[in-house]
Amino acid sequence: MVPPYARLVENRSSLPSAPHSAPRAAAFFDLDKTVIAKSSTLTFSKSFYRGGLINRRAALRTAYTQFVFLAGGADHDQMERMREYLSTLCRGWDVAQVREIVAETLHDLIDPLIYDEAASLIEEHHTAGRDVVIVSTSGAEVVEPIGELLGADRVVATRMVVGEDGRFTGEIEYYAYGPTKAEAIRELAASEGYDLARCYAYSDSATDVPMLETVGHPHAVNPDRALRREAAARGWPTLTFSRPVRLKQRIPSLAMPPRPALVAVAVGAAAATAGLVWYASRRRGTPARALSA
Repeated sequence: MVPPYARLVENRSSLPSAPHSAPRAAAFFDLDKTVIAKSSTLTFSKSFYRGGLINRRAALRTAYTQFVFLAGGADHDQMERMREYLSTLCRGWDVAQVREIVAETLHDLIDPLIYDEAASLIEEHHTAGRDVVIVSTSGAEVVEPIGELLGADRVVATRMVVGEDGRFTGEIEYYAYGPTKAEAIRELAASEGYDLARCYAYSDSATDVPMLETVGHPHAVNPDRALRREAAARGWPTLTFSRPVRLKQRIPSLAMPPRPALVAVAVGAAAATAGLVWYASRRRGTPARALSA
């Protein structure tokens, strides 16, 4: 049975199951500073402010927290403080309004932050027949739409308790952090038939070492100092992602076909023009040279 916190991404068709003789595999991606260039939750602070969910002081504090996170990452103590702050901050928020704000601003805020290298890796894993799973400490209301945008198959994210009135109570139902990420991966492997030795994992933070050591192919992406030391000691590959590119910019524009296509169009147009000139000259008895001129 799939763990309740590991949601299948909406509108994502499942890949065909591999034959029993070939074990399935997956690629597990941390989200913040691994797939996107910032903190997914903190990126929406301005939108939450405009929607009336937070005041100006909270908006400024989240902006400062984002700056600290980008400058040096977050260790265990900082992550704990951030968890306590955000859980207190969102107490009383209407969940439907949060989802609406995220849906309305997702493409404007998140799409420009997606690393081109990460998007390419996701495509490569899908081409190889592996599932792609986003495993993030950020809240499900933010991570699930991003997972859908990225074409992920499943999402593991932090889940807040929602009261009968449809508002966050401020309590955490499931916290996707550190060892619990590794536990989620093992449970998914058991339910989906993933061979962990054939699986991949990517993260930027030393707090995700338990997740990385769970799979056979761990990778440190834009690692903080602690993870860089750990990766060097364990011989894990280190990757640098530095090119945030909008997803639509990665798709060749339909308005500008490749050069061979342009040549073919030009040749076809020239041939058609020549044919019309010849036909007109036959009908009118006019020299083709004059008509072409």
